[in-house]
Amino acid sequence: MEDLIPLGKTDIRISRLGLGTWQWGDRMMWGYGKTYTDSDIHEAFHISLQSGINFFDTAEVYGKGRSEQLLGACLQEARQSPLIAPLVVATKFMPYPWRLWKGALLSKLRASLARLGLERVDLYQIHWPFSPLPIELWANALADAVAAGLTRAVGVSNYNSAQMMRAHSALAKRGVPLASNQVEFHLLNRRVEHEGLLKLCRELGVTLIAYSPLAKGLLTGKYTPQTRPPGIRSYLFRRARLGKIQPLIQLMREIGKAHDGKSPAQVALNWVMCKGAVPIPGAKNAKQAQENAAALGWRLAETEIAALDAESQKHGKIRSY
Repeated sequence: MEDLIPLGKTDIRISRLGLGTWQWGDRMMWGYGKTYTDSDIHEAFHISLQSGINFFDTAEVYGKGRSEQLLGACLQEARQSPLIAPLVVATKFMPYPWRLWKGALLSKLRASLARLGLERVDLYQIHWPFSPLPIELWANALADAVAAGLTRAVGVSNYNSAQMMRAHSALAKRGVPLASNQVEFHLLNRRVEHEGLLKLCRELGVTLIAYSPLAKGLLTGKYTPQTRPPGIRSYLFRRARLGKIQPLIQLMREIGKAHDGKSPAQVALNWVMCKGAVPIPGAKNAKQAQENAAALGWRLAETEIAALDAESQKHGKIRSY
């Protein structure tokens, strides 16, 4: 089994690669209920477990709570079988502009716990920094959640360096470490590197969790200008964009051949891990879960990382949305 690593400066240990569950229950972006079912999701969960993945990330807004319910059902099944490692469950609070009091966080955390079937989560995160209320207020609400025994650790998501420092400082005054910052990070979006956030996380001992590490499928190699993804992503992935990234995809194919035929997706995920972040790709079925897990257990050479860095620099303005 792949070695576990600490989540920030906590005693929680997670796999180097997690499983993101945005796809679970989401109909608009991912077509839940059309191209995959609850049964497919359960299979993806169990394949991930069997592959040594113990870190599962969800949010109250994913599928309007359906993702948490599906993950809760999977957790219930997992309790009935021997576990490879203690499971680590993370979810998020959305600071909507109408949530104007600190107590809203504890209320919504309890609602998430009910959907998950848990007494507490391992990691509770603020989903976005955009709110009429100050960052320090929500940071103190996170500290309250720790004090109430409803979460073991706390984090933020989509915070830039200045915002993360404010949350880190406010939590430190309460004696609570900031465990993580979850942001978009992949070969086509390296802002966290270029703007210094990745370096700051390393200096503070904050785990950087990388969501959309495959750029919503752009980095899987499955899509070309002639073969676009289904649903809303077909509008997001314009033919010109898909054409421009083909040299990067080809480079990932070539590098993958040197590692027992790894796919572009596996190379992309391994690159994120080599950068010191924890990628949380989604998986809608067993095949995707197996594909993700095969990014573990090996490492890109420094020369390969440098080659990917150089090629990705040509696509710096390309985003996954």
